[in-house]
Amino acid sequence: MPDIVLTRIDNRLIHGQVATQWCGVVGANLLLVANDAVSTDEFRQGLMNMAAPAYAQTRFFSIEKTINIIHKASDKQHIAIICENPQDVLKLVEGGVPIKKVNIGNMHMTDGKRQVATSVAVDDDDVACFKKLQDLGVALEIKRVPDTPAESIDKLFK
Repeated sequence: MPDIVLTRIDNRLIHGQVATQWCGVVGANLLLVANDAVSTDEFRQGLMNMAAPAYAQTRFFSIEKTINIIHKASDKQHIAIICENPQDVLKLVEGGVPIKKVNIGNMHMTDGKRQVATSVAVDDDDVACFKKLQDLGVALEIKRVPDTPAESIDKLFK
């Protein structure tokens, strides 16, 4: 069973907060970005590698590759999975990735979305994905950084 120490939704993927705060708090030594577009975008990968802490490896896998390879992880790998949106997390869970909890960190406001928490904007499809994740037994948490209190997940469903 892979040691998944954090699963985070953040549309910025790997950046300063993830690299400097979350990884240290959860003890991650592998940052796995599960994202179809980034898995083939060497430029974005290079930018994210610059933000990653020196002690952590990075991987940029498609959703399908993540599902197919996660169970081959070494016991020494403490994995932080970072996804851009709840749809990708749901695909991972439905594909058998053993995710028990999802940290909802940053979902930018865009057309068709409504702001529901400090750094979280959702549309109806996002809400449906969060509901499905809950139905599958996945705990949800809205928390930007480790040293701030979690916001109520009830905000997602209003």
